[in-house]
Amino acid sequence: MRTSKVATLRKYAVTLVVEAKNISEGWLKTFNLENAVSFGLPEIDDRYHVWRVPLIKMGTKERIGEVVIDAYTSLVVVDETTAPDVLEARLLGRNEVTESQKREKEHVIDMPSSFVRNTVVFGDSEHALLDMPSQSVDLIFTSPPYYNARPEYEDYLSYETYLLKMRRIIHNCHRVLSEGRFFVMNVSPVLIRRANRNEASKRIAVPFDMHRIFVEEGFDFIDDIHWVKPSGAGWATGRGRRFAADRQPLQYKAVPVTEYVLVYRKHTDKLIDWNIRNHPDQQAVEESKIVDGYEATNLWKIHPAFHSEHPAVFPLELAERVVRYYSFKNDVVLDPFAGTGTTGRAASTQSRRFVLIENEQKYIEIIRREVPRWLGLATRDVMFIGCQSPDMSSVLV
Repeated sequence: MRTSKVATLRKYAVTLVVEAKNISEGWLKTFNLENAVSFGLPEIDDRYHVWRVPLIKMGTKERIGEVVIDAYTSLVVVDETTAPDVLEARLLGRNEVTESQKREKEHVIDMPSSFVRNTVVFGDSEHALLDMPSQSVDLIFTSPPYYNARPEYEDYLSYETYLLKMRRIIHNCHRVLSEGRFFVMNVSPVLIRRANRNEASKRIAVPFDMHRIFVEEGFDFIDDIHWVKPSGAGWATGRGRRFAADRQPLQYKAVPVTEYVLVYRKHTDKLIDWNIRNHPDQQAVEESKIVDGYEATNLWKIHPAFHSEHPAVFPLELAERVVRYYSFKNDVVLDPFAGTGTTGRAASTQSRRFVLIENEQKYIEIIRREVPRWLGLATRDVMFIGCQSPDMSSVLV
């Protein structure tokens, strides 16, 4: 349990040697190397604010690489960590794989269909994602919790804490998402209401901070779609009422009637056609073609949805469009902030599989209640992790 005084003074997220080892072990498990590699003594490099964890060939004293961990975020710095294929080559005593050999391997494509079945997980997605196989998901669509916008939401200590949590989850999502596939996020600016009449309210541009995180975590920006709500939908926020009454310059504030639907692709040097040509189920590819009447612009006019037990659900129509445009039939769609399960329902209606992760018990209960309505008797094949499967006695045969 050794701790670093420097790490404590600088308020790093990783302050203990055992924490650095645990993070490194989790990274090794991603590549099934945890039983072949042991650790040297982790050291803090406070010049660059990172932990360096030496990797040792099991049963020897031979150093074969290192894991580099960002001390502030607790995330593995992939570009500075020894690559898994290099570790494997050194463990086997082989020459390291050259770039030309890597390119040759890319011509031999093996893209098996994901074996992940419909799954509901009760737990924190930051940790639950670590238990999922790498590249086992074909599309991620979600809407993250708002930052302190309403009392119903979790109260983060600071906006920086909120963004760090989002970064960790996006980082873990990157691992489970297949190469070249899409992560779509519905997100909007939030208004932090003033505490009293002598203070000004604050509006935080959350989508722009999310964009920075996505790019830094290995995603390429593809599109910014704007979900447009009917006129008058934004008046509930109270924004714009003062100007409407007084009409004084400087007081003007536009009433928000849009939300962002940000589209990112997991970074790859391969074109999208590569994902289409090498999909393991070409019949599903053919059956997934989009019919006439699709949205041709980035302005999607959709009525908002309401739920008596959740303060901010997105419409089923929005989820169905995303699922239809960015995945194929029988693909696996993940929502790490599942809420009442709208993404799962959309996946079901579009003949896709779903993985729903939610850490609020009351919303898990809603999902358990709803899944039999989506799937009927096929609910028996759904995996429920951390929660009990629904009572099937009321489902008609």
